[in-house]
Amino acid sequence: MSEPAAFSLTYRFRFPNGSVKEFLVQLDRQNCSLISPKRENYPNWTRLKFKQCRGCPLNSAEHEHCPVAVNIIDIVEFFQHSQSVEQTVVEVDTRQRVTKRGKTALFPAISSLIGIHMVTSGCPILDKLRPMARFHLPFADTEETVYRALSMYALAQYFRHQKGEEVDWDFEGLKKIYRDINQLNLDFSKRLHNESISEATTNAITSLDCFAQEIDFSISESMLEEIEGLFADYLNN
Repeated sequence: MSEPAAFSLTYRFRFPNGSVKEFLVQLDRQNCSLISPKRENYPNWTRLKFKQCRGCPLNSAEHEHCPVAVNIIDIVEFFQHSQSVEQTVVEVDTRQRVTKRGKTALFPAISSLIGIHMVTSGCPILDKLRPMARFHLPFADTEETVYRALSMYALAQYFRHQKGEEVDWDFEGLKKIYRDINQLNLDFSKRLHNESISEATTNAITSLDCFAQEIDFSISESMLEEIEGLFADYLNN
């Protein structure tokens, strides 16, 4: 039996009042791009030129809307009146497993959901992290994410080497990717500072920004030295 053209995962929010909200995330199996329905109308804050990120390479003549903004509308609208400290239980259901996070504040759960939308929406800056979305690890901590990011980047260098392209074994490019993402998160959060968007959502973006800074720092400092010890069997011939 052939594989379906898309794979999906579901974020399921369970609230103290007994209500449940599901967000279905569908990704193209070939390139891991987000599959989402088009709308007839989009709010003004989704327009590309509305507080456009400083490093954005997109041209408003070709892209009327920010690709990330248009793909998080449903999330923004649902949590429009929510507060960061509200409690929820979240399950992330994939084809392979169900990951459950016990009672937690709302904003880190929203942050995880928005995060996978951001890297699969078609933003040229965030696209570099798209391979990680294919093997999404909900609620990963810094150490787990650094390992996955390093592994992803090393595999990218292998593919570049196979095609005769220049490779970067010092991971300088990965550090730059996270510095660029850190700046994007700062700029994108300004887009969301308006009366129609809840502080739970803006705090979720702020959380992503802090996370990107932690990862950048970990890659730049001691994490590689700690990981090296795990590869002793590869280094002792």
